[in-house]
Amino acid sequence: MSNSYVLVINSGSSSLKFAVINSATGEAVLSGLGECFGLEDSRMSWKFNGDKREVAIQGDESHHKLAINTLVGLTEELALAQDIVAVGHRIVHGGEKFTQTVRIDEAVTQEIEQLADLAPLHNPAGAIGIRAALEAFPSLPQFAVFDTAFHQTMPKKAFTGAICNTLYSDYGIRRYGFHGTSHYYVSREAAHMLNKSIDDASFISVHLGNGASVCAIEKGRSVDTSMGFTPLSGLMMGTRCGDLDPGIIEFLLKKGWSQERVFDALNKKSGFLGVSGVTSDARGILEAMENGHEGAKLAFEVFTYRVAKYISSYLVPLTSLDAIIFTGGIGENSLPIRREILNNLKLLGFVEDEQGNEAARFGNAGVIARSEMLDAVAMVIPTNEEYVIVQQSMVLLNQ
Repeated sequence: MSNSYVLVINSGSSSLKFAVINSATGEAVLSGLGECFGLEDSRMSWKFNGDKREVAIQGDESHHKLAINTLVGLTEELALAQDIVAVGHRIVHGGEKFTQTVRIDEAVTQEIEQLADLAPLHNPAGAIGIRAALEAFPSLPQFAVFDTAFHQTMPKKAFTGAICNTLYSDYGIRRYGFHGTSHYYVSREAAHMLNKSIDDASFISVHLGNGASVCAIEKGRSVDTSMGFTPLSGLMMGTRCGDLDPGIIEFLLKKGWSQERVFDALNKKSGFLGVSGVTSDARGILEAMENGHEGAKLAFEVFTYRVAKYISSYLVPLTSLDAIIFTGGIGENSLPIRREILNNLKLLGFVEDEQGNEAARFGNAGVIARSEMLDAVAMVIPTNEEYVIVQQSMVLLNQ
């Protein structure tokens, strides 16, 4: 029996990430990135069987379209095309319209475009990728998987802002949440590792990367999450500020700052980068700390303190807790950051398993701490958002 593959596409405003993934095993047999679209050095690189290649993407047409056309030729050259059964697209924002994965047609594509106000950098790019892929792969069924969909189970008390209700009714301003595919995946993996039914399991999922969020999961369903109307809120991140008094925005505008300068500062010059003054990368923060850099030390302390505060607060929406799950690039790999977060959770009874924490890195899952008081564990699970897109696409394909 031949393999069946799903082509996963994540289209950004000036980039296109892709992978051809075995639908049974989750293995990426081909993965790559098109980047710097619209610039002179626009290019596309990929890995296949350990080999790496790169080509320039140049031409008068849309670079997204040129990249996907290059991808078509690549799948044919590598003898993968005949086994690709579907295309799955990662779409950042589904608003309240899309609560689950959907098969793409013209109406769905237009709905995604109409949600651009909620994700102006992401949804238009996602729609561009969809239209290019529909043209390049006209015979393949294509599916949209939404970052926000998993969080559509939040109760009103969790997603409603304490603002004039017409701001919600007229503009859709509410908590939406992101990283949904990651929180969904690791919660299912955690239930499996703990030999529990996901319908009986409750977790606090902690996705820590350049973007970071926490999600409270009760009986397998998202009941609260730290990101809000946009991915700017919640935890401190690589360059994003996280939770902030909105009065600061008014203050800076009165000081003569432009709207663009304010939001550039909050989105691109805050977080690890802003507090440390050194870097947005957690590895660079830890290295600078070791060299005695006070700004890096403060950034480390602010980040770990805020993560621990969110974890503690997310006991409130849960009736029980089976595990705290660490995932994402930082959550999966940074031993010092996980250790400090656990130190901040000692009042909840968590005691680090030092050997377990050392071992659960670089692609390895495992238990890193236990709390007898809560009868819960802390664990690390590597995320696999692309495989969620594959799995959910295959479910709809087989219906």
